[in-house]
Amino acid sequence: MKALGGLLPTVSTVRSGLDHPWGLAFLADNSMLVTERVGRLSLVSADGGKISTVTGFPIGRLQTAGHGGLLDVAVDHSEGGDIWVYLSYAELGTDEQSDRAGAAVARARLVGTELHDFTVIFRAFPKYPLSLSTFHYGSRLLLAGDDKLFITVGEGRNELLRRQAQWLRSHLGKIVRINRDGSVPQDNPFIGHEVAQPELWTLGHRNPQGLAMHPVTGDIWSSEHGPQGGDELNVIEPGHNYGWPKISYGCEYGTPVDTCTVVGGSTSAPGLDQPVTHWGRVRIAPSGMAFCDGRMFPEWRDHLILAGLGGKELWLVGIEGRTVVSRTPMFAELGRRFRHVRQAPDGSLLLLTDEDNGSILRVSV
Repeated sequence: MKALGGLLPTVSTVRSGLDHPWGLAFLADNSMLVTERVGRLSLVSADGGKISTVTGFPIGRLQTAGHGGLLDVAVDHSEGGDIWVYLSYAELGTDEQSDRAGAAVARARLVGTELHDFTVIFRAFPKYPLSLSTFHYGSRLLLAGDDKLFITVGEGRNELLRRQAQWLRSHLGKIVRINRDGSVPQDNPFIGHEVAQPELWTLGHRNPQGLAMHPVTGDIWSSEHGPQGGDELNVIEPGHNYGWPKISYGCEYGTPVDTCTVVGGSTSAPGLDQPVTHWGRVRIAPSGMAFCDGRMFPEWRDHLILAGLGGKELWLVGIEGRTVVSRTPMFAELGRRFRHVRQAPDGSLLLLTDEDNGSILRVSV
């Protein structure tokens, strides 16, 4: 690996013993809220030495099979001193829909180690039967300016469900944009459309699990799982269609990767956006990502750091404007499934590993 100012980056363990950690957000004192898919929200001290369980999440509403569970977390410190916590998760249906689940987002006030005023502010429509799929809930969160919240929603993976990524009346396979209180911004691109869900921002996604805003340009980038191959990075533009499942660079599961026909039969079509970059038939399974501001790693300034599950690598992605100019895999020697990456207040990078005995790892110099 390339030395940084003459030093090689080092990896240390901040905390282990986590059950498939998925999301991480910092509080003002540099402590961390960490989600575990089993339904646990933990408060971890900045040095990892202390961990407490945060209560108040309705665990009985959680669907934990497949890709389900308690997923992402984001934190907003209000001017009045309240700490608002946003949580995404796979939510079971009620009554006649008790055999169904779908992505949901709630917010609550954090008081000590308790959540108060827990309120669901978004539910993906439709919930789909567990007998069809327990996969592809998306669920990455991004707090943006003007009190906006972006949410990724997967398309369910099942062939009967994924076509809804192109349906405006469905949230599946979309990135949505809401206000932080759950209301709908009136400048969303499909406001006033006869059948479209008003929260829609973009469509034609498979299972986007990474979302980050460029610190200089303000562009929003997303990472997206392909099937067998076809993993993508996209720059998200309101109202645009990113193609799935009409076009793809990946193959159906169970088909030979070297000779198969891509899903949709083509890699391009008029009116459908191309990814900024894709990994072809190589499966990296991209998940969470973050931009590096260079405080600790000057050579990585404005690079995108991308967590990879399938290839068990962290990717350093060089960007000029909206063009990817380099892609460098790192830390494959660790043999860990990287679920998410966040930049810490000191400029180091914190990684979550997707394992039964998952860890928070710190990359520093």
